[in-house]
Amino acid sequence: MKTIKKSESQEFKNGSNCAVYEYPMGDNAINGAVVKLSGRYPGKGSSVNSVCKMMAYIIDGGGAIFVDGKETKIEKGDLVLVEPNEKYYWQGSMELFMPCTPAWTPEQYKVID
Repeated sequence: MKTIKKSESQEFKNGSNCAVYEYPMGDNAINGAVVKLSGRYPGKGSSVNSVCKMMAYIIDGGGAIFVDGKETKIEKGDLVLVEPNEKYYWQGSMELFMPCTPAWTPEQYKVID
């Protein structure tokens, strides 16, 4: 068993409207983060993960996720699964919990136009 305290999380700013709090698990099979978004992420274009599956549970707020050009409205209590190589972006004001498997790494992630 592992426990990571909030005080151990690492904050990263992905622009002026997106803050990510990563919880260092030290496990290549899975990791997790809390994301606070107010606006669009990424600011333009789409994101894509080439390796990991990304799940998002909407803790609070809502908006939409656009996956491969299709809009899906989301709100508090909803759960989203983004598969590897799906092009996506988020729009709204929300707080999300995001586990990824295998663990998310910057090397397998990119923003595309």
